[in-house]
Amino acid sequence: MSSSTAHRVRPAISSGADVPGEVLRDIPLPPYVTGEDAQFAVRAVVVHAPRRWSGGVVCRNDASPHPCRLHRWGTRVLALRGLRAAEIAALIERGDPAAVPPTPNRPA
Repeated sequence: MSSSTAHRVRPAISSGADVPGEVLRDIPLPPYVTGEDAQFAVRAVVVHAPRRWSGGVVCRNDASPHPCRLHRWGTRVLALRGLRAAEIAALIERGDPAAVPPTPNRPA
């Protein structure tokens, strides 16, 4: 990730001197993805969907550059759950944060 697209924040607890340009790390993935994790991930990708703005594409929820941390986390969780990119895009297009993610097809 280049420094121009990274999200920059100040530390929550300042040690006296602000560290300019501190980068937020991605949210850690759960050790295994449960149904509850998948439901939270659906909410994350729908609520933090992309929105076109004068400055480019931003997160619809918090106006940070898209994809924001929660959208990336939700996409990764749903991919681990077995959803394809097209299925994740369909959930975002549907726009329902309470939608139940489809059960991945698993060979018997």
